Amino acid sequence: MKNLKVCLTAAAVSSALLAPAAMAVGVDFHGYMRAGAGVSAHGGANESYERNKVGRLGNEDDVYGEVQLDTTPIKAGDSAEFIVSSMIAYGSDGSNGWESARDDEDGADVALAQFNVQAKGLFDFDKEATLWAGKRYYQRQDIHITDFYYWNTSGGAGGGIENVTAGPGKISFAFMRDDSLGNDIGVDLDGDGVTDKQNYNVNNFDLRYADLGLWQDATLELGVNYYMVNETDEQETYDLDTEDSVMATAVITQGNFFGGFNKTVFQFATNGAASGMAGLGSGSWVPAVSDGDTGFRVINFGVVDLSENWDFGHQVMYAQSSYEGNKKDHTFANVVMRPIYNWSEVMKTEFEAGYYTEENQWGTDGADNEGAKFTVAQAWSAGSGFWARPEIRVYASYVDDFENDNRFGNDQSNEFSVGIQAEAWW
Repeated sequence: MKNLKVCLTAAAVSSALLAPAAMAVGVDFHGYMRAGAGVSAHGGANESYERNKVGRLGNEDDVYGEVQLDTTPIKAGDSAEFIVSSMIAYGSDGSNGWESARDDEDGADVALAQFNVQAKGLFDFDKEATLWAGKRYYQRQDIHITDFYYWNTSGGAGGGIENVTAGPGKISFAFMRDDSLGNDIGVDLDGDGVTDKQNYNVNNFDLRYADLGLWQDATLELGVNYYMVNETDEQETYDLDTEDSVMATAVITQGNFFGGFNKTVFQFATNGAASGMAGLGSGSWVPAVSDGDTGFRVINFGVVDLSENWDFGHQVMYAQSSYEGNKKDHTFANVVMRPIYNWSEVMKTEFEAGYYTEENQWGTDGADNEGAKFTVAQAWSAGSGFWARPEIRVYASYVDDFENDNRFGNDQSNEFSVGIQAEAWW
């Protein structure tokens, strides 16, 4: 009987592969990569210093890539279109010729980042509405020059419906699993003196209302994320005081702004999500047990054309996280600027300067940090402009930690690095 089941399964798979619809499906290839190498004055290989805070240009010491394969739309019925989307992500330090996915010092990280099905044209009330399920990078929003995702609630697997027309805007709703990892609990559950890594099920309900017109070329997007903790019966007996969290977001986008765009972001969060405001959290991996109280942040960033040859990108942020008990408020502020001069369609010179300061990191009194970075890079890219890629650049970077005199060892608070890097998206 077992052999019969195998034969029937093989026959079914073979039939599916030979079906006309399956044979006609094409593939769209997308991806992102960055890779390079450098040397530093004190640390041997090139150093990376707080790139989310002072800027990423000439400040990355890793090899990272995403390879995404999407089917071309698979048509069904009168108007329905299905897409199967997949992505593999890879990361390593680029120090060896053979970096496998083994769990050792010379290994690399390989992850199944996305695997989902999206279907559009299913509903007569709105042909643009999209139903989806699986694992997905869900409507992520980031700031490129710092590689900072301020709104990235992509957790585990989930599903939802998006881009449903409602009045002047579009509504999207998603439910995603985003469990609180055991090391976030940090509690000795059985009294043996050892912290137990007990995972807690957390469910993220994501509701957004986008494309709301304001004034000329300006739109508003509103969103709320509710993180519901779902304890097992056994976990409830531990009485660990788990708490649900909320994160609210408003984004004002000004398009056609000096040839580019400008965005202003307002965010407010409670409980576990509150600590992520000054902690540069993205709205995922929200702890189920936390002493966080409330938090907020305000961000302004954008890219503009200053002239025919000059482009300019920037980020300014202020954030605060408050805690229960006798912990101190954690505050964070930074500014990063990247001006670019385009010499031709293939050559440009890039500059980046960044500064940050924070007090009472994670609510710890006196845990203050402050630092700065300056980079100059000569780059060659497939076209002129801020976003032209692929790009190859050679760079020199100087960083300085103003609070830690031993940040780079041997009583060195600063570091100087030179290197070469490629970056591309397609």
